[in-house]
Amino acid sequence: MQVSANGIGIEVDDQGLPGGEPVLLIMGLGMQLVGWPDELVQGLVSRGFRVVRFDNRDIGLSQGFDHLGVPNLAIAGIKYTLHMKVRPFYGIDDMAADALGVMDAMGLRSAHVVGASMGGMIAQHLAAQQPDRVRSLSLIMTTSGARHLPQPSMKVRGVLLKRPDGKDPEAVVRHLQHVLGVIGSPAFPPEPARQQQRIRSMVARSWRPAGTARQLMAVVADGDRSELLRRITAPVRVIHGRDDPLVPVGAAHDLVAKLPGAVADIIPGMGHDLPLQLLDRIDQGIADNAARAVSAPNAA
Repeated sequence: MQVSANGIGIEVDDQGLPGGEPVLLIMGLGMQLVGWPDELVQGLVSRGFRVVRFDNRDIGLSQGFDHLGVPNLAIAGIKYTLHMKVRPFYGIDDMAADALGVMDAMGLRSAHVVGASMGGMIAQHLAAQQPDRVRSLSLIMTTSGARHLPQPSMKVRGVLLKRPDGKDPEAVVRHLQHVLGVIGSPAFPPEPARQQQRIRSMVARSWRPAGTARQLMAVVADGDRSELLRRITAPVRVIHGRDDPLVPVGAAHDLVAKLPGAVADIIPGMGHDLPLQLLDRIDQGIADNAARAVSAPNAA
């Protein structure tokens, strides 16, 4: 369903009992709400949670910003390397305001917030800026953005920046399958037919590469959130793959060091994805972190 959040249209999926403790899932760069596997969502619902997931702006079925144009990522990368200011079309803080708007639209006074990759960056802003609205914070395969942290290899960067070899849907499916193969979990490979079907469904639902580029500009411009982390008061769980090639595991250790009381689950063999074999472990980690939070009313 479509809701108005922060003045724009955001596509939302709401599952579980209305009276369940709410969990807000925030997905990463270029990924739609369906990037959260249904099995993960149902695992949380079976634990008694109400689960709200949504398409970030510029992606999926949420409002797009094509009128702003397509950014030059090469120039943005050079500016970042030279410590020059990168000016995005919108910021990660704007996307955090979108997430807060989703909570308002769904009548959630507070929620357990879970962010994956870029979604974890958005979640950091939300938890720091609105501490009374975030009961607990689970950060999956994400980073503080500190410059000293290990970066992805040139091979991984090259794959991410490469375009599909055609504009037809099957070319896009092949491209995404290759990308996920490079950044995915070496110890938990997906079943090929299942993964291909999931990707086909995602592409059929929406394919907006210009939106992904604008989101990437927001990530680059956001920079180091280390000071922001000092304002987070919610219980934090950091879930990260030891073999993540996109956001190396040093980012997880950095987050734990900067977030007093944070609990880490570093998973051997996990890369930068949400493998079917690990979804129950991830769900349980989210639930355990939620149990650390002080209870709060569900509705405004």
